[in-house]
Amino acid sequence: MADYVWPLISFGIGFAIVLIGILYILLRIRDKKAGFALQDERSQKINGMAANYALHIGLYFMTGILFVLIIGREFFSMPDQGAGPVLIASMLVFSLTYLGLHLYFERQRDRV
Repeated sequence: MADYVWPLISFGIGFAIVLIGILYILLRIRDKKAGFALQDERSQKINGMAANYALHIGLYFMTGILFVLIIGREFFSMPDQGAGPVLIASMLVFSLTYLGLHLYFERQRDRV
């Protein structure tokens, strides 16, 4: 019974990604035709700063997880967790850090 569930889920995920991509492209085309600037200098600077900080914080997080897993496995006989939870945690840290910093820099009118 569960043999047909995964192909349906993967098809649904792929369909959702394609649909969101098409919607994003159509909205960008509509904004460009309306004459709105896609990005100004301030928003480019905010995106760059948020991405730079998120990259560094994420890399420090991944290095910390690496050391914890190595030390835990070698010295404390912790079981190997596999790559899945580590990748999920890293992706969450990268994306949530970028989102939080982007929102923070957007509110800082005089600094950025």
